[in-house]
Amino acid sequence: MAFTFFMRDQPTLEHAAQQMIEYASGRSRIKIWDAGCALGQETYTIAMIFAQRMNPYGFRNLRIDATDYDSANNFGDVVRAAAYPKEELQRTPPEFLEKYFEPAERPGQLRAVELLRGRVTFQYHDLLSLKPIGSDYCLVVCKNVMLHFQYPERVEVFKMFHQALAPGGYLATENTQKLPAEVSHLFTQVVPDAQLYKKIGD
Repeated sequence: MAFTFFMRDQPTLEHAAQQMIEYASGRSRIKIWDAGCALGQETYTIAMIFAQRMNPYGFRNLRIDATDYDSANNFGDVVRAAAYPKEELQRTPPEFLEKYFEPAERPGQLRAVELLRGRVTFQYHDLLSLKPIGSDYCLVVCKNVMLHFQYPERVEVFKMFHQALAPGGYLATENTQKLPAEVSHLFTQVVPDAQLYKKIGD
């Protein structure tokens, strides 16, 4: 299980959106993989940031594949329902709350609007299977789970992400987790103040 919260490490995600939107311009299908999504707070943060930056047509072409390994707590049900206690959204800018959330059925909760929910799918996936859930991703975000892995496991997971990315696609990682030297030839860092990388090679 990964741990996260709404608007966590927003600057890195903003950098990722800026770089990826320009890169993916003209694509009929734009895919993002949020690996280690926990209960979906990061997933819907990503969705809000891209909804703000993309034109409506481009955003309709966006799909965010959210994955996590821990099925014991029914994470998938929470991500699909997209309803969260109001106190979990305290870091969310008021203009985002007004635009992208609505009252949920349960009192004290807010639910992501259909504009966001319709762009998100969830599946259970073990990163240590080293089998990507798909290919041709414009962006992979993995910011909350690498610290739980042993160093050799991290190397192999980064190789898997490289495999899953489209040529020239982007990888956003935890700011405290540097890219292992063993995979440094596979990516190039694109901004100095964030762990955001562009895929090189095929």
